[in-house]
Amino acid sequence: MDEQEIIDGLKTICICKGIRKKVFKQLLEDGKTTIEELRQATGAGSGPCGGQRCTPRLNELLADYLGRH
Repeated sequence: MDEQEIIDGLKTICICKGIRKKVFKQLLEDGKTTIEELRQATGAGSGPCGGQRCTPRLNELLADYLGRH
């Protein structure tokens, strides 16, 4: 396990649901490449904030992933 994998395992993207960055990265690798697919798979965006905190982070993660693939 490299340093980035450790950081991704600790970094929370969806604070309301406690979903870590590594979960979303794995879903992207598994072919879920839209915000809606990521939300359906994890429940992100359905917490008390209604996605106000995680949506920008998800958009950034998705743009970075799609930019590399």
